[in-house]
Amino acid sequence: MAFDLDLALAAPYDPASASGYREHPERMGFFTDTSVCIGCKACEVACKEWNAIPDHPLGFTGMSYDNTGGLGASTWRHVAFIEQPGRTAGADGAEFRWLMASDVCKHCTHAACLDVCPTGSLFRTEFGTVVVQEDICNGCGYCVPACPYGVIARREEDGRVWKCTMCYDRLGVGQEPACAKSCPTDSIQFGELTELRTRAERRLEQLHEAGVGSAQLYGHDPGDGVGGTGAFFLLLDEPEVYGLPPDPVVTTRDLPAMWRQVALAATALLAAVAVTALGARS
Repeated sequence: MAFDLDLALAAPYDPASASGYREHPERMGFFTDTSVCIGCKACEVACKEWNAIPDHPLGFTGMSYDNTGGLGASTWRHVAFIEQPGRTAGADGAEFRWLMASDVCKHCTHAACLDVCPTGSLFRTEFGTVVVQEDICNGCGYCVPACPYGVIARREEDGRVWKCTMCYDRLGVGQEPACAKSCPTDSIQFGELTELRTRAERRLEQLHEAGVGSAQLYGHDPGDGVGGTGAFFLLLDEPEVYGLPPDPVVTTRDLPAMWRQVALAATALLAAVAVTALGARS
């Protein structure tokens, strides 16, 4: 069901409570600090192993050392390799720097994929995360264009959609997700979302004090177009550099206004038909 975004953002919003959970744990999430990501791809491997995600052909794009390309139905964690010429002189005199970042589903506070799913395959968990029940998914694909981040994708073999579950099965027994568990530098941090946001603010201050003025947080603000995300990032450049939308907005935001306009148009049409019919009789 669609909602009024302005109204939803006017007050603190707890997605688990809004989904009907009367008693639930604190909202959990990811904080990915890209400043310490080394591009090892341990998170990608751990995600695939734990969730039994099928392999897919790896290719050399000729654009970077990234061999998975992006998030997809069979890539729930994706480590981007971004080479920036003319930024920092290395020991060999080459002026470039590497930006590496592990991307994942954002588990939005206001998730458009939930709004458009006709079967209930996509649901909100008690941890505030968004999960796909693949046994209920009918492959309609409505959620694919609804996601403002382009995260959800259909698997060609069966037509159903797949994405990160934040290891819902592990959370249920008190374990952290496989990707965070495997990260050797703590670039991927897992925990209560409120605590992660506080930790991220401190880390941002440290980088600014160290002269990294371009460092910024992405997805942490509950006042943004999706109500903040359950997986947010510390970036060293603009979001577009990482392939992230600079100002994401929940794509179902305008649905209430659109339905109101449809209702008004239908009412006006019926009134015109009634007037015409009465005029014809007279």
